[in-house]
Amino acid sequence: METNEVSAVSTPDGQRADVIVEAAGRLFFAPGFARVSMDDLARELGMSKKTIYRHFPDKRSLVAAVLDRQFAAVERTLTAAEDSPGQPFDVRVQRFLIAAGTELGRIGAAQLATGRGDAMLRQYVEQRVDAVVYRRLDELFRDGHRRELLATPPELLSEITRGALERLLTSQLPHELDWTAADLLRATVDTVLYGAIRSAPPGAGEEQPRVATPADRDEKEGP
Repeated sequence: METNEVSAVSTPDGQRADVIVEAAGRLFFAPGFARVSMDDLARELGMSKKTIYRHFPDKRSLVAAVLDRQFAAVERTLTAAEDSPGQPFDVRVQRFLIAAGTELGRIGAAQLATGRGDAMLRQYVEQRVDAVVYRRLDELFRDGHRRELLATPPELLSEITRGALERLLTSQLPHELDWTAADLLRATVDTVLYGAIRSAPPGAGEEQPRVATPADRDEKEGP
């Protein structure tokens, strides 16, 4: 699926356009862009709406420009996470999923894709998440399957992981369990990679991998 282009940016002064996009990102996505007007943005910038509209013809195009910048940052982070030659496959998956979940949570992608508001922008967010995150994830699992490192079909792992990641980004579990979002992401990744059920009781043969809790990490790190 090709990403629909919703940006329509005219930037005779690129530097000023960058300033506008940076301010819009701070204002639109903190309380939710539907509740922040172009008047609010103009006051924040100390410039007229007419000046803003010379660069961005409407609010939709400005929001799209903000999203373009945010997803470019997500893509850079994921590219760095993928660049791990020589590391075991499970570590590569862990690095990628934790980076993806952290970045998507930071920009509020799940809320944007499922919330109310402009239908075209919701579709845009969904397509960018698919292109930037999930296509990379699919290829990572296919690579593991080709190398005979996965006993589960890569398509099934992709579906399980997508669902878990999207649900976790909108979940109340961090508050209910008193875990950080990063702790929950690590536990989710460990569960996807290793499962949640031991094949033998503790002490009976080889120790099985288990999901590490925040308390485990605190004890290991010490005071």
